[in-house]
Amino acid sequence: MRGGIEVDAVVDERYQVVAHLGSGGMAEVYCATDLQLGRKVALKVLHERFAADEEFVERFKREASSAAGLQHQHLVAVYDRGQQDGTSYIAMEYVAGRTLKQIVAETDPPTPLAPARAVDLTVQILRGARFAHRRGVIHRDFKPQNVIVDDEGRAKVTDFGIARAGASDMTQTGSIMGTAQYLSPEQAQGHAVTARSDLYSIGIILYELLTGRVPFEADSAVTIALKQVSEEPVAPSRINPAVTPELESVVLRALMKDPRERFADADEFIAALEAAASRIPSPAAIAPAQAGAGPTAAPAPVGPPAPLTGVYPPSPPDRQREREVVPPPPPPPPRRKRWPWLLLGALALIGLILLLVSVLTPTRVQVPAVVGSSISVAAQRLQDEGFEVVSVRENSEQPRNAVIRQDPGGGESADEGSRVTIVVSDGPSITDVPNVVGDGRNEARRELSAAGFKIDEQPVASDSVRINRVISQSPDGGSLAERGEVVRIEVSSGPERLPVPDVTGKSEDAARTALQAFRVVVQSKEDDEAEPGTVLAQKPARGNLPRGGTVTLSVAVEPSQVSVPDVVGRSQNSATKTLSGAGFEVEVEEQAVDSPDEDGIVQKQSPGSRGGKVERGSTVTISVGRFDPPPNPEPDAGTPTTPATTTTTPAN
Repeated sequence: MRGGIEVDAVVDERYQVVAHLGSGGMAEVYCATDLQLGRKVALKVLHERFAADEEFVERFKREASSAAGLQHQHLVAVYDRGQQDGTSYIAMEYVAGRTLKQIVAETDPPTPLAPARAVDLTVQILRGARFAHRRGVIHRDFKPQNVIVDDEGRAKVTDFGIARAGASDMTQTGSIMGTAQYLSPEQAQGHAVTARSDLYSIGIILYELLTGRVPFEADSAVTIALKQVSEEPVAPSRINPAVTPELESVVLRALMKDPRERFADADEFIAALEAAASRIPSPAAIAPAQAGAGPTAAPAPVGPPAPLTGVYPPSPPDRQREREVVPPPPPPPPRRKRWPWLLLGALALIGLILLLVSVLTPTRVQVPAVVGSSISVAAQRLQDEGFEVVSVRENSEQPRNAVIRQDPGGGESADEGSRVTIVVSDGPSITDVPNVVGDGRNEARRELSAAGFKIDEQPVASDSVRINRVISQSPDGGSLAERGEVVRIEVSSGPERLPVPDVTGKSEDAARTALQAFRVVVQSKEDDEAEPGTVLAQKPARGNLPRGGTVTLSVAVEPSQVSVPDVVGRSQNSATKTLSGAGFEVEVEEQAVDSPDEDGIVQKQSPGSRGGKVERGSTVTISVGRFDPPPNPEPDAGTPTTPATTTTTPAN
């Protein structure tokens, strides 16, 4: 596997690698399972060339810690950081989905997104940026590869704040951290980076979503960076005519070279986008081309009607000469009735009125149900049905830009072209985060809940903070945050509790070594059988104790009073060894015996074995038999008699 970490390998005794996800300029990225919490994480492991740069690694750790405090629905959360095999890693939230780059490039050539969809995704990105900027964290490397869109269409920004670690590399190698196509002019020139630098990069992302391409391209990163500084972008509408003038104005303002001419902050950028989104028209229906009419015969010219004349048969000439024949006047035309014409006029008037009514009366259309949709989707659906859309914003617990009410309601009938008012969530209101550090656990939870925040409580061992008191919180008390956001509090669980090892049967020294995290108290206990110094028992015998808690040991010692061994009938040597070994002083007396078999044998002892226990080290007197042969019948009167002697043998 690339990056040197194999599948199933366990990083830092916690993260088991599942798959290699990809490579970046700074690190290899893996999907791994958190063995402690049982969840998937994205594991980002620094390349070895960066691990050797102490300044880089230190900045990387510091920025990872800052990013870990950013908990927002449009930011990929940072869970943990650590070291493995000489390099550093961070564990982040694993988001199943595709990057914006993959979404734009899924066709060849890349196809622009619908303007309403592009605006919706950009607003989500800006909401995440706004949350981080308010906490003083700047991304520095916004690009579509760093934005993941999950299966529900929610955008999440990753690597927030981590890119700052590359600053040391810029000065040492001359390389430009970040992708040149999305780099702000001030970054390209090595100037100070601000929140407006992030807004420029987000503007380029919006440009790419709307057009399918970035505004500046070249064969080298340096040439692209120079274009970022000095060249104006092509207007998006020249590439995609669906981009409205209002939306184009927003894009071009975000891409101003001078940071002071861009939007002041993410809030202003969002407001401008939402205003432009409300003016995005519904897709116009493309009317089919009208077929051209073929040539037709021109109508014959129509002239004025010919005059009507009466035709009479010619008169004979002679009769004509005799007299003038005057024709009789024609009869008057019959008088026509007027009521049919009046009826026709009335009917025509009624038809005209009905026609006007049908034309002037609006068509009734069913209003789509858009509650729960985003503002861009809702406006698009309503406009597609011919309605005028008016949006009103109010704070709510619903996600920002989600429609929470509409009037008329979904499913109702309304005049086509009439106004539909949608109430759009502006997200929770911004308020001060209460300072609960030092408060009791229950009091802190009540105060945060009353202020409208959710609570993530983590128990943390502490030797200095009393149990059930708040050690720390994030975001800090007094900072501004949206109602409904999560405030993480660390609550003291008291001193760290450790398992108590079983040390019975061990020597006192070995037991103290095993219990070095605890305070050890030793109690001596006399024992006839155990080796002195052996741990006979412990309290507590098992379970957990706070670090520095007390463990009491019972340690075997020799008893001060012991029973006297019975040595009667043993040889003097055996009896002496037994008594000395038991800690007694031995005193030997001789006692005359009648049999040679009893010579050198203990005849009696004092104290005896049945006399109970006596102090260790006291004296035991043994009487040892001495056999003297009978005297000679004729003893030598000059031989003196030897008196009996007593010998005392000290205890060993």
